[in-house]
Amino acid sequence: MTEEDRVIDAEVHEEDYKQTSLRPKFLEEFVGQESIKRNLNIYLDAAKKRGENVEHILLYGPPGLGKTSLANIISAEMNVNIKTTSGPAIDRPGDLATILTNLEEGDVLFIDEIHRLNRAVEEVLYPAMEDFELDIVIGKGPSARSIRIDVPNFTLIGATTRIGLLTAPLRDRFGIIERLEFYTPEELAFIIRRSANLLDTDMSEACSLEVSRRSRGTPRIANRLLKRIRDWAQVKNEGLINSDIIQKALTGLGVDDKGLDSLDYKYLKAIAEKFGGGPVGVDTIAASLSEESDSLQDVVEPYLLQLGFLDRTSRGRLITKLAYNHLKMPIPAANQRQKSLF
Repeated sequence: MTEEDRVIDAEVHEEDYKQTSLRPKFLEEFVGQESIKRNLNIYLDAAKKRGENVEHILLYGPPGLGKTSLANIISAEMNVNIKTTSGPAIDRPGDLATILTNLEEGDVLFIDEIHRLNRAVEEVLYPAMEDFELDIVIGKGPSARSIRIDVPNFTLIGATTRIGLLTAPLRDRFGIIERLEFYTPEELAFIIRRSANLLDTDMSEACSLEVSRRSRGTPRIANRLLKRIRDWAQVKNEGLINSDIIQKALTGLGVDDKGLDSLDYKYLKAIAEKFGGGPVGVDTIAASLSEESDSLQDVVEPYLLQLGFLDRTSRGRLITKLAYNHLKMPIPAANQRQKSLF
């Protein structure tokens, strides 16, 4: 199974672009992330009372938790426009200059995957963030000259799933840095019922909780599962969503009662069967599965760590007693002494 095939992959799929109507528009509609909401309410209110822009904001955390939604909410709360782009899309300093000079006073510039910015582009961004000026070099060789261009006062909102890859100079230029956490089943159940209502679908509290427990703590996955269950209910049960149709739909999608799919099982079984439960390096696991190690670290491992199925150590990855129990596999005698298994 490729990463693109996974219904529980938290990365953006093409269909996710079509569900913008499910996104909350204002902070009061945003479910979960209570500490971030509380802080943002204060920062935004203070900025509005002073008649200033809010400081540059960096949002980080696993994919699918609401970084893009929060960026749009901030622009709506400040009553300004938002320009959205991504790190890989800004290839040259000239591209960044074009984006910045086309902003209006007070606008929000949202850069997704900001850790993937080209280093040359990043250098140009520094004076724009601090002094709202651009240093542009025109020409080449002895005739090259530097000119300084003023840009409108703007707020940069950066989003990243890998804050460790951000350079220190870029990270330090953000006045507000917030981490998004995985959602609780109860929070996800509320989101699922809200989305079901927007999709003109009936969903009971019990059914929404059943789906939320398989959504890997991620609203994007919860909404995607809801849409697939709605399809099953429409074809197989006259549009009625109940526990039986949820079970059939998620079994058909290959998602178990904890939200694990075939790639998660392949990962855990590779460590258990090929490497004796670990420790083993992630590059070795990736090679054995013919997967990219970055994909395993970003997509598979965070949720397994959250469940307590995986332990990262300086020597490599270990699977825990909980993982062996879930796989219904006996713990190897040699590993029963491993502290991480208990």
